[in-house]
Amino acid sequence: MCKTSKMLIVVGLVVVVGVILVGKKNCPFCSVPASVATDIPSAQATGLPRLIDLGATTCIPCKLMAPVLEGLKKEYAGRMQVDFIDVNRNPEAGKRYGVTLIPTQVLFDASGKELWRHEGFISKEDILAKWKELGVSLDVAAPAPVAPLGSAFERLAPAKAYDRAKDVVCYMCDGDIDARTLVVVKTDKGEVRLCSPHCYFIMYSCLTEDKAGFEQKVSVTDYAAGKRIAAPEAAYLLGQDEKTGRPWVRALSDADGAMKERAASGGNVVAWHTLQDKELSHRCGFCDRAVYPEDAALVRVGGLYTWGCCSHCALGVAARTGKDIEVHERDRLTGEEIVVKTVGGEVASLEPATAVAWFGLKKKPDGTLASAGCFHQGFFANAENLKKWVEQNPTETGKLISIGQALADKMKLSAEQVQKACKIGECAPK
Repeated sequence: MCKTSKMLIVVGLVVVVGVILVGKKNCPFCSVPASVATDIPSAQATGLPRLIDLGATTCIPCKLMAPVLEGLKKEYAGRMQVDFIDVNRNPEAGKRYGVTLIPTQVLFDASGKELWRHEGFISKEDILAKWKELGVSLDVAAPAPVAPLGSAFERLAPAKAYDRAKDVVCYMCDGDIDARTLVVVKTDKGEVRLCSPHCYFIMYSCLTEDKAGFEQKVSVTDYAAGKRIAAPEAAYLLGQDEKTGRPWVRALSDADGAMKERAASGGNVVAWHTLQDKELSHRCGFCDRAVYPEDAALVRVGGLYTWGCCSHCALGVAARTGKDIEVHERDRLTGEEIVVKTVGGEVASLEPATAVAWFGLKKKPDGTLASAGCFHQGFFANAENLKKWVEQNPTETGKLISIGQALADKMKLSAEQVQKACKIGECAPK
């Protein structure tokens, strides 16, 4: 290699090193130790716990943080200070807070002491969980109970006599039994009659007894012929409602009969064991009952999802897991979505804020009141909707309570009570 070429290479290297050194000198974060600058601006004079997010308006994780910060700022106004600092426009802040990667979130207590920091995107739920872990209260209070039409509302005696014959009422859901989908379970105390295979699997999932061979006690009804057959021997046609997506199940005596029914109604033919696996694949996160997602409340626990077989059991997931949850349930009258978020076992937010709960109750033989069961509970977007629903269902009994009270009732349960929740214990007729 000639001397001139060598000199050019050396000069080039010097230029590159110079550019690197200049760039490093101008970089607000390079070589700044993470321990630098735990003091914070005078804005901490508010005396509130504080979250500072140091980022930029250009990076993707920073953009994802924007709605999280905005939501926290609105929801926790007056309880937590939330600030965003653009380190591209304010590089000195990057140095001051020892930022080496954006976005960086720093949590401070009310006195201005740094408690914790995190690099990268972090969800709202994880931020709230970290405050809780650090022992910092955000003074979250449950909403005050909302009373319907300006007064408390309850109905502890049915408005209409319960005059349906016992043999046409489903043991599980209290619904009417269609003779074509009747399921019967034989017990030492008599027959238990159910409106559908789905209600059978709900019952099955609630039993505490040894279930080995339990299916031998079960008979289903041939949908076409109307005769009863042993459940394990039947063929099942499984389909979905076109509007709601909710599954329906029809039992037929054999595969040929199921194929004929399929030609008329659609669906898929499955055997008993396949049907059982499918029916038991979705369970309530509180009481472990089998559920159809189309009937259930969606519950978010951290980054995972489960179901609540009813609105009150959905809240019970907080008691069972000890974690903060987010519940998505529907108004039983209108179908309007209701969203409940909890922090520390209390309601942190409620949408709409007017939403209330119906606590279904029934009188026991001794005259005392007890829960009427999961099929008789519900959420409503407002008290007026609840009252209309009660009027449309004259046999329903219970009372209006706040969703905060519904959650508090679940949080009071002991671990033993949670384990026994909604369990039948023994299969016996009402």
